[in-house]
Amino acid sequence: MRETAQAADLLSWYDRHARQMPWRTGPAERAAGQRPDPYHVWLSEVMLQQTTVAAVRDYFTRFTTLWPTVGALAAEEDARVMGEWAGLGYYARARNLLKCARVVVSDHGGQFPDTREGLLKLPGVGPYTAAAIASIAFDRPEVVVDGNVERVMARLHDIHTPLPAAKPELTERAAALTPEERPGDYAQAVMDLGATICTPRNPACGICPWRAPCAARAAGTAPELPKKTPKKPKPIRLGVAYVARREDGAWLLETRPDKGLLGGMLGWPGSDWAEALPAHTPPVAADWQDLGEEARHTFTHFHLCLAIRVARLPMGANPERGAFLPAATFRPSDLPTVMRKAFDLARGQFVELD
Repeated sequence: MRETAQAADLLSWYDRHARQMPWRTGPAERAAGQRPDPYHVWLSEVMLQQTTVAAVRDYFTRFTTLWPTVGALAAEEDARVMGEWAGLGYYARARNLLKCARVVVSDHGGQFPDTREGLLKLPGVGPYTAAAIASIAFDRPEVVVDGNVERVMARLHDIHTPLPAAKPELTERAAALTPEERPGDYAQAVMDLGATICTPRNPACGICPWRAPCAARAAGTAPELPKKTPKKPKPIRLGVAYVARREDGAWLLETRPDKGLLGGMLGWPGSDWAEALPAHTPPVAADWQDLGEEARHTFTHFHLCLAIRVARLPMGANPERGAFLPAATFRPSDLPTVMRKAFDLARGQFVELD
């Protein structure tokens, strides 16, 4: 009964304080019979993986404007979708997004499976995403545990085991609280609680709907939870990006291999990335000049420093890698962030060609 009462307290708080998001069906709309669009829930959950709500809002709005249904997304060319995803990061998500959309259309008639088990069979849908879609879109009583929920559970139960070792216990605690009634609203309520009240720093315990049963608040340990195993320092990798423009204004670009970082994205030809600068050759014979600046970017597991080489190419240039993209069709926004950084540094060398 205690767990049921706690869930009811949280849902009562959520009914008054739910965050408004473009992909969310709020508690009032749900109560009036409006059901969430599974396509919107799936798209938002994929975009939100390791990405903030603030960063995702505009991307979600643009995607749903361009492709209002999963069928429309599935029918789009890969390059267009990858270009619109540029800047959001973790580009394997975009490749899996297209794969999943096409499977939903080809194998499920354009309808998402409504169970966690069925959703897990879709490309790019892991345990968390499957549980979130099943719960939020279809009101299944699945256990949805993201970083916000882990923090709330660690504090609610004063659990000091560091992450990631604490994940099984935190998931078990979350499962015990997940109600049969309104599980979709409840899943979003716990995430909202972590995002707005039970924040990483300076949690607002005084206005928390779970302040009474919170063991960490009583013990005075809430600000230090959850504990985490220290991460190893990220290594630095080096590489070279070759930014070239033909005398008619066309840019020399390539589509990166599907596998690996930035897979399937547009970018500048260049070297591999390694802790010592690897041996490499330019994509075309030219008078390459070292720009003397680096495009620096941090990925999940390493920092990258890309030296930039620039060259102007004649009309007859015949590159061994990449292809020329006319200036009229080149959109810098289609580049992933690190490649856009290289472009921003190099573009001043070619302004008279615009």
